Formats: sequence, C-alpha cells, structure tokens
Amino acid sequence: MDRQHIAERLAEHGYIAGPDLAMALWLMDLLGRPLLLEGEAGVGKTETAKALAAAHGTRLIRLQCYEGLDASAALYEWNYQRQLLSIKARETSGQDAKEIERSIFSEEYLLERPLLAAIRQDKPPVLLIDEVDRADEEFEALLLEVLADFQVSIPEFGTVTARSIPRVVLTSNGTRELSDALRRRCLYHYVDYPNEDQETRILLARVPGIAATLAGQVARFVALVRKEDLKKTPGVAESIDWAASLVGIGVGKIDAASETVLDSLMCLIKTREDQGNFSREVAERLIGKVA
Repeated sequence: MDRQHIAERLAEHGYIAGPDLAMALWLMDLLGRPLLLEGEAGVGKTETAKALAAAHGTRLIRLQCYEGLDASAALYEWNYQRQLLSIKARETSGQDAKEIERSIFSEEYLLERPLLAAIRQDKPPVLLIDEVDRADEEFEALLLEVLADFQVSIPEFGTVTARSIPRVVLTSNGTRELSDALRRRCLYHYVDYPNEDQETRILLARVPGIAATLAGQVARFVALVRKEDLKKTPGVAESIDWAASLVGIGVGKIDAASETVLDSLMCLIKTREDQGNFSREVAERLIGKVA
C-alpha cells in the first residue's frame, strides 16, 4: 500500500490526509516505527489514528495519557478482589499455599490495560497513545521499554511476547517537551490546521447534505477566524459542528445580515473571553469577506 492508496483509504472513511501525512503513515508501515503526531489541539491528530484503524479494518486501542499515569493503568494489573475470594475459597479446601499462589497469578485473574492488550491481538491493531505530553518522564521510560521489544515482563506470570506488532500513533499538544529518546524512537509529523481547500474537502466528507458553496464559505470563514487573537482557536471539530448546524437550520449561504448565522457562531467561539472580544462587528466583517 503506497501513500496514495493510504490517502484514498482514509478518504473513504471521511479523513482527508495531506500528502505529507500520507507519506508519514506509509513510512510508518514500511519501517515498522511508531509515528509521533504533534500539533495544536483540534487539528485532527486523534482522528488520524481512528481513521487509520478503520482503513485497515482493525481494532483501535487507545491509551489516554495523564499526569501520574503508571504501569497498572497502562500495562496490566491483577484482579485483587477475585484473587482474595479465590484464596479464601481454596484455603477451606486445604490446598497447598504454593498451589494457591500459582492459580491466582494466572490468565484468569490478569486485567489487560491498553499496552498489554495491543501486543496480544492476533491482527495488528492501531495503538493510539493520546496526549503523551500529559504523562511524566517516568512513563516515557516505561513506554520506550515496551516499544523497543514489544513484550511485557510480568514477574508473577512471565514474559508476554507480541502476537503481532501494532501500528503505534502517539499524539502531543506540546504542553511539555518530550525526551530525545522518545523522539528518536518515532517518526515525526507536525499536524497543522488544514488549508481552505483541504478543510472544504473535510466538510464535504463529514457533513451530510452540505453544498460545495457552503462548505467553501465555512472553510474560508474559519481560516479567517483562526487569524484573530483568540484564547481558543477553533479546530476542525468546531468547523464540522458549525457547518452541520448551518445545514441543520437550513442555511444555504453565509450572509452577514443573517441573525441565525451570527447566533450559530457559538459553535466556533468557545470561551467567554473570546465571545466578548469577537464582537458582532468583527463577525460581520469576516463574513463579508466570504459572503
């Protein structure tokens, strides 16, 4: 599957990938390397992994990162409640202590978390490690160990070796600098906001019933909004929501005089501060450029 084929497969599932991203996804498969996607929130990094899983007809396994994420949440843990119940039941039967220990640290009591689950699939899944920059450096070290050999050592159980190698996509919003070791392990692509043509194609693919004229107007208007001094720049998801709302209320063309269009801008402007600064005059001025 070359990069053109990858782009076409993603488009079939409503994701419009630029040529650089398609190349990154192709090289990820060719080299068997994780892909680190970095960019502002709302540019479609997470959606890339979802669309990739759909394009390959495979499972998406997501690990949402956060501060304090540890092995028990990322790799595995034991079902302690079931183990305690089993110990009590077996003690009354007079079973040997070592036999009890062997039985409770078995597959039956093992709880898979995303990293372990990803390497135990018969068909290679897409492993999405979302917002890796929210986790701490200790988790990065754990992650590097797993990604290096695609195996997990469980002291009470043994070493679990990958049945298949997952396609690994990591995302980062740049809230902290990632380690050089993690960056060396990954291919890298910066995901920017789409240009007007690409965003128009996204809207046509993702918003049922939208006309090409309206999709183009929405894309041009959102591109202008992103140049304003806003606390929260609207992402692709906001663009899709606004376009869908306009279609839903029967707007066929953006008009600065339309109260409905102006009122619907709540789909794009998402903070009180931005709503205060993004005045009616500013909205009408920008709409006038695309109407």
